[in-house]
Amino acid sequence: MKKRKNNKKKPTKTDNGISYTVCGEFFPEVYPAFRSQKWSRGMEDPLDTEMRLFCSCTRWAFNRLQEDNSRQELKKQGQGTFGINSRYCDDAILKARAVIESQKELLELEIEETEAKLVRAKKKLSWAEKDLDRAVKANNPAKIEDFKHTVHGRKARVKKLADKLDELKVHRDNGPIPKVIFGGRSLWKRVCRGRVSREEWRQARQDRLYARGDETKGGNPNLKISWHNGEFTLSVTISHLSEQKGTDKKGRPIMTRAPRVTGKLWLPEKHRQKVLELLLSGVPYTVELIKGRDSRYRVHITFAVTAPVLVTNPNQGYLGADTNPDGAALANVGYTGQPAPWPEGFTVPYPKALHKFAGEFQITMHPNGFLYIKVPELSYSRGFRRTYLIGVLAKVVVDTAKTLGKPIALESLDFGKDRFDTNRKFNRMAANFPFKKMVEAVIRKAFKQGVGVKQVWPAHTSTIGYYKYMERYGITIHHAAALVVARRAIGFKEYITKELKQKVQAVKEKLSQKVNSLPGEGRGMTRKVKQLFKRLDGKISVHNGLTRYKQESFHSVWHDLKHLALSSR
Repeated sequence: MKKRKNNKKKPTKTDNGISYTVCGEFFPEVYPAFRSQKWSRGMEDPLDTEMRLFCSCTRWAFNRLQEDNSRQELKKQGQGTFGINSRYCDDAILKARAVIESQKELLELEIEETEAKLVRAKKKLSWAEKDLDRAVKANNPAKIEDFKHTVHGRKARVKKLADKLDELKVHRDNGPIPKVIFGGRSLWKRVCRGRVSREEWRQARQDRLYARGDETKGGNPNLKISWHNGEFTLSVTISHLSEQKGTDKKGRPIMTRAPRVTGKLWLPEKHRQKVLELLLSGVPYTVELIKGRDSRYRVHITFAVTAPVLVTNPNQGYLGADTNPDGAALANVGYTGQPAPWPEGFTVPYPKALHKFAGEFQITMHPNGFLYIKVPELSYSRGFRRTYLIGVLAKVVVDTAKTLGKPIALESLDFGKDRFDTNRKFNRMAANFPFKKMVEAVIRKAFKQGVGVKQVWPAHTSTIGYYKYMERYGITIHHAAALVVARRAIGFKEYITKELKQKVQAVKEKLSQKVNSLPGEGRGMTRKVKQLFKRLDGKISVHNGLTRYKQESFHSVWHDLKHLALSSR
């Protein structure tokens, strides 16, 4: 018997694929002429009914997947239980599975961070208990009372973290995952406090519709985007309105063609041409339709596209970037590791969309290859405004690198939660410092524009820049750090030079205690500083012979030079 040939086009997979997401707005105009007496509630329109059924199926699948039910079983049951088609049901199951997998990943991360917090809290408790013992020995009633309050508070903190850690480990070892609240935990807490109505919370639980793309079905069969007469349109399949008209040879139901809700799709002008090109190429796209509290329908369209060819060459050098709370410092570094002057006629591409106030976007450019992009509002603006400003900043950085033809060198920074609750000032700085968003925005933008990005180990970049390059090139500490980042990306080691040894010796002579003088603020040498110089004497002599990894390690000579710089201020 001859095997039947399968003429279906198989979806192609891109190895170097990236996601290209566009946000727009949907304006439904044409609705089906009838409603479903079985599935609709009250006066809700068919689109809202379809979204409610899809979200209900997602929550139902979330609970069933934790009971080890298979995807195929849930797919069959879900179609009969919620009345949606097989593709919608399968997408709801995959959304539920993604929630479970993300919660498992977050559980491991939360356990690790809680363990680090607990260690730190126990250490702080021991410090407080020692202070209390000293106060008792000194018989100081005022300090005894203060330290008793401190010990009580830190014991409560240790107990709270220990209980939380035990609970997280039980979830990890025995399951299930911690409780998930669909609709948002913060919104549910506001409902419990009587600040938000239950109806608003229910609306947040049934406000979306999701459909994956399929290359064999023309892009996306359930949420289909079209182009007619110079305008984009979106048609949404209302699957719960289709009816069974018979069964096939295998006993599967044959359904009537489902009606659709159609309307105009608004997309930003800068993305319209790109979306049209992707639609004409037949690339599959994923669409998520979200209904906001203002009853407007937002659309998130994601295309899987091939990564563009790199337009930068690392052999020419790197554009080093040092991120800060109010902007970024850039250094144009050649392949020799030295700062290169800006090309003749070069100008930084100024963003066109900023017209809020004078000085909103400041560029300070130095002819020897350094510049600073300052956005004062970045350090104190609210979430959405900050995200927008970070996107503008990332675009300018990437456009600058593209013009130079050089890849970008960035620090691989990480402020984990384990460092929080150690120092109030640092907590506030780390919570408000949008470094992670900056780095991610630059990487995303660079990847789409074909600009190379290399992240390097961030340890001691500012210290090296302070000692070696700040005075030499007459630049700020941030420019010097950007230079060190670029040199590290190229692969250069940072040696201890004769000039640096002379600087250390000058600081040592300045801090040396004179005859008949007592150590005081800004003069004399304390025991800690003496120990610091003793460690430096041993590390400086062997530093240049170490491997690059050991030279950049946390406890290298630069760690002690950092403390020396702080003590000599």
